[in-house]
Amino acid sequence: MLSAAAQAAGAQDFPPGTLYVVATPIGNLADITLRAVHTLSLVDAVACEDTRQSAHLLTGLGLHKPLMAVHEHNEREGAQRVVERLARGERVAYISDAGTPALSDPGAALVQAVRAAGFRCMPLPGASSALAALSVSGDVSTGGFRFVGFLPAKGSARAAALRDAAMDAASVVLFESPHRIEALAAELAQACPLRTLTVARELTKQFETIQNLAARELPAWLAADSNHRRGEFVLVLHGSAPPSGPASDGSPAAATEGPGRAAAAQGPATPEEQAAHRVLTILLKDLPVKQASTLTADITGLPKKRLYQWALELKDAKPAGDADA
Repeated sequence: MLSAAAQAAGAQDFPPGTLYVVATPIGNLADITLRAVHTLSLVDAVACEDTRQSAHLLTGLGLHKPLMAVHEHNEREGAQRVVERLARGERVAYISDAGTPALSDPGAALVQAVRAAGFRCMPLPGASSALAALSVSGDVSTGGFRFVGFLPAKGSARAAALRDAAMDAASVVLFESPHRIEALAAELAQACPLRTLTVARELTKQFETIQNLAARELPAWLAADSNHRRGEFVLVLHGSAPPSGPASDGSPAAATEGPGRAAAAQGPATPEEQAAHRVLTILLKDLPVKQASTLTADITGLPKKRLYQWALELKDAKPAGDADA
């Protein structure tokens, strides 16, 4: 591997006095890039989240380098030691335990300190559990995503973060550990029961599992098999369809309504929206528009503003003699 890496990347520029931020495999050693291997063979030292984990990785690659612990509890102090090495013209790599550093893992403060000291930071892209999960989610309802990672552990901060995720129209990527996955499943089932989830467990490892289901089905799926609750989890909360643009013939995509009323909302497109539309239709038989749309938002997790527009359209579609008093 070392000779293949040198042949593939050896002609590239690896300037001294540079911090190399290197993505490492998330569970399968074969996923490391040849450029990453060559860089790790060139550097004078490797700063890392866990020296034991990193020593195991380097040994697997046939490398032996001085290791410097730079983790969440000493990142500021560790950054100063890295800066001192860079000032001597050394090359230093930074790796986290798995995947791309400085996202959910430490590294951002290190990069900030290195840049503030006037030294270069060079990214070496590679494995990312968030992108791996997104790539197999099949989420076609949105053009973007929001990376959240681990939610706050408890209290109002967790409740607020969960509420924001449930109401976000974009795809939302969450991380969770095995001992907390059942609690998160229960919270998601309550916050957005009809939103589609992609559950990615043990990505790239022997027992990798990828499952698409509605959020309300996740607790039962976890309970069905103890193996479903093992390993590290990436959850993709699928997004909602974006608003539609002008019609292809140049006419407005939505009809103009009466005074004081916004243009008609886009109709339900995803399975989650179609289910919410059915709930809203049922509630409108007995409730006024505002109350029905608010209750449907609480049940489904879809934005209340969109549901309110649908409710207005449903009211307009009723026969004249069938309108609510």
